Amino acid sequence: MKKQQGTGWGPAHQQVQQHYLVEPRHLAGGGDLRHVTEFLRASGWKDLSKPGGPLLFDSPDRSVRIGYDPFTPPGGWAIRGHSTGNQPAWHATLTPQVPVEIVAGFTDALTRPRSAHAPDAWAPLQAQGWETERGQHFTATSPDKGAFMQFHQSEPGEAHWWAGARTEHGRTWDAIFTPTTPMHLVQAFTTALADPQPVMRPRGHVPPSDRIRTTSVSVLPAELSAWQQARITAARAATWARNSWASTRPRKYGPTASPYATAGGARQRR
Repeated sequence: MKKQQGTGWGPAHQQVQQHYLVEPRHLAGGGDLRHVTEFLRASGWKDLSKPGGPLLFDSPDRSVRIGYDPFTPPGGWAIRGHSTGNQPAWHATLTPQVPVEIVAGFTDALTRPRSAHAPDAWAPLQAQGWETERGQHFTATSPDKGAFMQFHQSEPGEAHWWAGARTEHGRTWDAIFTPTTPMHLVQAFTTALADPQPVMRPRGHVPPSDRIRTTSVSVLPAELSAWQQARITAARAATWARNSWASTRPRKYGPTASPYATAGGARQRR
């Protein structure tokens, strides 16, 4: 049996495997962590993880740290941005059952320079038919009523972004972002959250719920590997292009802005 090339995801043999396309994606369950971590690694983030311990990644400029801890309750993702320039410190926590495709919406955005367009966290939700309600808290609810996004303000000066999903069995996951979280990152999260495209899960990894719709598909390991490798290749190409541009542009005197840390300098919109 030949050893599989590339990222090493999946078995090397070519027996057809049964997978399921799951929708809505916010109820699909956590998924394969490598969807997030392999992209970070390919984007030049430093892997500080220890064998058998929590996952830990630092951005190239060390302004952001991403961790995943399955051992300490409640577990899940912890993402922390340090205070730099005009960007105050920020923190995000996502419980283990947040689908990795939605987590990646947020973490992928950390690897890219910020767009020049003013971010709007609500626009991707409204574009996909999420209902919005303005009261003490501004809330958007998914068409199936199974997920929400809220700017939660309990007391003056006390606020946070809060997203979550639930099935007939109760709450499945939560994600909380401090109000200082760069708005373009919150928008990246809501874009992934509202995406109507189903996500793929292997047999035996679809959560039990009558609110989930599944479509059975048969795929070869080589097909899965090719899809996964395409994502990693894109990350490497983008990283190479940014590094190449940074090394050839004229140098400026004085401090320069970090694409990871100062990207949220724009004033928060609600």
